[in-house]
Amino acid sequence: MKVGILGATGYTGLELIRLLSKHPYAEIVYITSRTFDDKTISEIYPSLNNFCDLSLEKLNLEKAVSLCDLIFTTLPSSYAFKLAEMIEGSQKKLIDLGSDFRFDSFETYEKWYFPKEKVTSYENFNRVYGLPEIYRERIKNVQIVANPGCYPTSVLLGLKPLLTNNLIKDNIIIVDSKSGVSGSGHEPKLGNLFSECNENLRPYNVVKHRHVPEMEQELSKLKKTEVNVIFTPHLVPMTRGILSTIYTKLDSNIEIDEIYSLYKNHYLNDGFVRILKPGLYPSTKDVYGSNFCEIGFELDKKTNTLIIMSAIDNLVKGASGQAVQNMNILFGFLENTGLDIIPIYP
Repeated sequence: MKVGILGATGYTGLELIRLLSKHPYAEIVYITSRTFDDKTISEIYPSLNNFCDLSLEKLNLEKAVSLCDLIFTTLPSSYAFKLAEMIEGSQKKLIDLGSDFRFDSFETYEKWYFPKEKVTSYENFNRVYGLPEIYRERIKNVQIVANPGCYPTSVLLGLKPLLTNNLIKDNIIIVDSKSGVSGSGHEPKLGNLFSECNENLRPYNVVKHRHVPEMEQELSKLKKTEVNVIFTPHLVPMTRGILSTIYTKLDSNIEIDEIYSLYKNHYLNDGFVRILKPGLYPSTKDVYGSNFCEIGFELDKKTNTLIIMSAIDNLVKGASGQAVQNMNILFGFLENTGLDIIPIYP
């Protein structure tokens, strides 16, 4: 299968190359970069020496479509729209790691992401929100997969068993998340300088992060009524990882052992979700470099509040690993092909 990666020198593009270079059914044939189009990818990232030495090229959508069976995009808003229109009616597939296709409503997308172009047939694209643990069966039959955001992945997986079993009392959910610096991308930013983020912990985009409408859209579908999320993300001085702590009021007097059984049974056929026994809590180090999501919880009986803790690697299950998982589903491969990776520890 011929694969292209548009925007290959960002961290998610690099992670795609790392995973796909060892995938038995994928051959990377086309990679692009806005800033390094005169170099090979291994010149930019020497870790790829002898694994991927392809030359980076300037973005050419027509060439991508002509060469590739599947195109991964990690580009700014609107580029994926153009590609979607170009491949419509063909056997080509698109997995967008950006935001273009994550929303049911173009107006919601437009409000939060300010796309350069307006599309006339947003709802008519053959697409699906690509969280396999929710939409696996639909992913098999679409042309375009909208890869979820990193924070929403950790939150949706943490809450899905409760919502589908109607165990959450309120329609307001509080989420507190911590993310490593790689979540801010590869391009230099003042707040990502070592002297700015080292030995520092700071919140950002409080209640107005772009992932909020994505979470609310999908959580509302699971609960079958409107859900509002109060979300506070924080930047922590580490490279990779997200830990989301979620606070929910329960609608029944359920015991912690029953919650554990509920989660274990719910994710019995989802090999990338690991449920921890009561008293054990997830950590980002335990999923580092892997496609796993690790979930633990604690019950505050005094207030009947369940505290859910969900850990992922933001670049793998939160981005590129999930994209490869979606690719495997799209093309009928075993879901863990190329992703059966033990986390790196320490």
